[in-house]
Parts: sequence; C-alpha cells; structure tokens
Amino acid sequence: MKLFKVFATVLSLLAVCVFAVPPATADDWNKKTKVTFSAPVEVPGVGAQILPAGTYVFKLMDSLSNRNIVQIFSADETHVFTTILAIPNYRLKATDKTVMTFRERAAGQPEAIRAWFYPGRNWGQEFVYPKAKAIELARETNQPVLATPIELETAPIEALKTAPVEAVTPTGEVVGIAEVVEPPPAEVEVATASLPQTASPLPFLGLIGLLSLGAGFALSFISKRAV
Repeated sequence: MKLFKVFATVLSLLAVCVFAVPPATADDWNKKTKVTFSAPVEVPGVGAQILPAGTYVFKLMDSLSNRNIVQIFSADETHVFTTILAIPNYRLKATDKTVMTFRERAAGQPEAIRAWFYPGRNWGQEFVYPKAKAIELARETNQPVLATPIELETAPIEALKTAPVEAVTPTGEVVGIAEVVEPPPAEVEVATASLPQTASPLPFLGLIGLLSLGAGFALSFISKRAV
C-alpha cells in the first residue's frame, strides 16, 4: 500500500508541474499590437496605401519565414487593410513599449511607416515598399529604402514569402540591404535571435506522460516482486 501511496504522490506532483508550465500566448506568437495614429500614415503592401488617422491592429502573419509578413487590421480585427512585406531589423536596446518609426516627408504629405518593434524585443520588422515608391521615398528623405520589384498591390500573399528585396538610393541605384537595416552585434546569433519566442509546452507535457508511464510500470513491477 505504501508503494501505491508513493505512486499517487508522484502523479500529483507531476500534475502540478503540468499546470505550472506557462503556455505560449497568441500575442507572443503574432506580436499583436494595437496602435493609434493621430494623422494619416502611408504604408506599403497588398491593399490600402494611406491609412486615415485612427486605431489599428498590427499582427505577424507568417513569422517562420526568412522575412516577416505583417497584416494591419481594423481596431475590431474584422477587416484587413493591408498585408506588408518586411525583413528583420535589429535594435541594440529593446524597450518595454511598442516603437513605430517613420520617414519624414514634406509638409502636407503623410509620414511613411518604416519599422515596427514589439515591446521587449531587439528584432523588429523593417517594411519593404514597391520599387518606384521606394525610390520616391529615398529622394524625399535622402536615405536608402527597402524595395521589391514585384507589384505589392496586386501580388498574392504567397508571393511575398519569396519576393526579392533590395535597397535603393535616391538615384535608383541598388545597394546592400545593410545600408538600411541594422546588423546584429557579433555576439548575437542571427538564426537564433530572429526566431519568435513561441515555445510550446507540448513536448514537455509528452515527456511528463512518458515518465509517468515509466514510473507506473516500475512501481507495478516492484510491488509484484514484493509480494
């Protein structure tokens, strides 16, 4: 009987461990962020190009590809305004708040969105514009801008995963992407840092199940030997 009491105690402790494992949240996976713009904002991507002042929800659509795809929803998430091609960008210091960066333009023109950084993360999304628009923005800001030759307004979403990305100067010259995005410090492994923190407790739970079965068989065997 003592063996069975011990076995029951072990199972109870394992159950406590199972419920103590923190599950990955949806926000960690898709970096859902609610943002309010006080003025119109220009965005690239499949869909709208000028977002009126208002509240929007940003989400990662596919964070496992070698670049990110971002969708912008209405505040109630019932409508997708645009789907944006982006590539990872690195910042040396993470903050506890959402950071949106913009490209300043001439008076009367909406600011063009540049990058989005999720709270607490060093890696963010640097947005890519259609090549013609990228050259226009590069001229206005006198800085290189990420571009893609595909037509984002009409491209299917699947095409964004493999779309070529380059950086263009005000003259239209193609330069290295490193001219736009911040490379990580030498001690940071890019492949590891760019992966989303989406660890699931399922493998751990499976291991607990196997250990429980093993413990049960072992105790059963010991009890038979004792008899």
